[in-house]
Amino acid sequence: MTTTTLRGTLVAAASALWLATAASAATITIVNADGVDEGFNDPTPASPIGGNTGTTIGEQRLIAFQFAADVWGALLPSEVEISITAAFDPLTCNASSAVLGSAGPWQVFSDFAGAPLPATWYAAALANKLAGVDLAPGDPNTNADDLQARFNSSIDNNVNCLAGSDWYYGLDGNHGTDVDLVVVLLHEFAHGLGFSSLVNKSTGALYSGQDDVFSNFLYDNDYGLHWPDLTDLDRSWSATNTQRVAFDGPQTIAAADALLGFAPELAVSAPAGVAGTYALAEAAFGPSVDEQPVSGFVVQALDGTSPPGDACQSVVNAAALNGNIALVDRGACAYTVKVQAAQNAGAIGVIVVNSLGGPPVPMAGVGESITIPTVMVSLADGNLLKAQLANGVVATMQTSLTRRAGLDAGGRPLVYTPDPVQSGSSVSHFDVSALPNLLMEPTINVDLVHDGVDLTLAVFRDLGWLNGAPTPAPAVPGRTLLRQNAPNPFNPSTTIRFTLADGGDTRLKVFDVRGQHVRELVAGGLAAGEHAVTWDGRDDAGATMPSGIYFYRLQSGDFTGMQRMLLLK
Repeated sequence: MTTTTLRGTLVAAASALWLATAASAATITIVNADGVDEGFNDPTPASPIGGNTGTTIGEQRLIAFQFAADVWGALLPSEVEISITAAFDPLTCNASSAVLGSAGPWQVFSDFAGAPLPATWYAAALANKLAGVDLAPGDPNTNADDLQARFNSSIDNNVNCLAGSDWYYGLDGNHGTDVDLVVVLLHEFAHGLGFSSLVNKSTGALYSGQDDVFSNFLYDNDYGLHWPDLTDLDRSWSATNTQRVAFDGPQTIAAADALLGFAPELAVSAPAGVAGTYALAEAAFGPSVDEQPVSGFVVQALDGTSPPGDACQSVVNAAALNGNIALVDRGACAYTVKVQAAQNAGAIGVIVVNSLGGPPVPMAGVGESITIPTVMVSLADGNLLKAQLANGVVATMQTSLTRRAGLDAGGRPLVYTPDPVQSGSSVSHFDVSALPNLLMEPTINVDLVHDGVDLTLAVFRDLGWLNGAPTPAPAVPGRTLLRQNAPNPFNPSTTIRFTLADGGDTRLKVFDVRGQHVRELVAGGLAAGEHAVTWDGRDDAGATMPSGIYFYRLQSGDFTGMQRMLLLK
């Protein structure tokens, strides 16, 4: 057996916030490493909140830690107790960002009795579970705890840290504008339990010359190889191969297909030189393309100042934008400023062109007055579109019927590989393109919940925590399907076919390219099974609709699906 201690540098470095229970369930114990009157021993009075009964800040911190530990303990079986030595200390924090905390394995082991793979590192808690014994039994002086955790005490009661946001110690998820400690703990504990690559992301070098079990499942789509089959140089390049590296565990792939939603995309139909589909990232404000698909000509928004294409001021070509999709450059002003300017000019949607290399990124902001969808394309794709604007680019912002958000073409969940490498974030997280947001993305999203370990549990199955037991599919809507209408294009009528997994209240509606209601084709209860509905090209009043692109949307139970069709006279 080989062992090594990860002294001084936790495997999972800090995540920065820029902004079935069985007899063998694991026992996870929090070991208080704080001194008198600090951290878990802070005597500052606190009122019980959200199910946390502690009456001091220190007590509430310890209760929240043990709560998160118990969530993982109930999910992961082990006959060997798992210990987490934890402390609160002042860490980096300013008005807009903070290091929340970190956790990682204190030791890793290889070639122990029961190890599934030879010459492969396993985090201490996982190695102990697989071996069935404590591989580094304990003496407090050996620092042989399974995980080490350190969290930021500066966040509490500090107006200069995160603009006055505090830790939320409640156990109910009602964190409001504060930072939910339990969710952050679930994330960081997962790193310490094995959700982490030990490879040096800058050099590609293996940790102490051996593979680790997490990296064993990393697959680079461009090389067509897993990380153990790459050279150090190749791995260092792969660590920055944005949205081209995926986690290849079979349990995780199966769970991802059930859990993740379909991805937004830009479908360009003309001119032929740029026709095809392009990957998108959506804005946190305004309607999504799933709620409000739009189609039209793509027109560059111009504001008459330098740089002219970022729409940071009122646009000067409103007549050209009216009824079309605005193309704007990512610039110095807020996304909501750009979109509001385009919307005021009559645009039906906005495409933001990234100013940086790499894939498009999600756009934050609050815009209650924004009523049109906003997406981002990469700089490379944006430049392709710009070069063809004079030839009339026709595009649709829509939801893919085949590609799930956060997966590669082979259905494997993407891992986070930005260029350049981001210390503590690269590789050891899922990619930010996943929808819904996942616990193990590099930032903590506000919609995460305390029991939402989502794909992380499937990863742990692949790593060996659950002995390869089948991963139960996450709770998802039934396999309701919405098919492409036929004929398409059509004149004067077309048939829309769909399958309902469950009977119940169903709505099938037609909209024009501006998202305006045209016709309700189904409104009421339908039985489970196959259905076919014909649209005769007329609106609810019986008026014949003109040639153009239309959308139909099916809603039944929790399922919503949309598709585009073309009426051509």
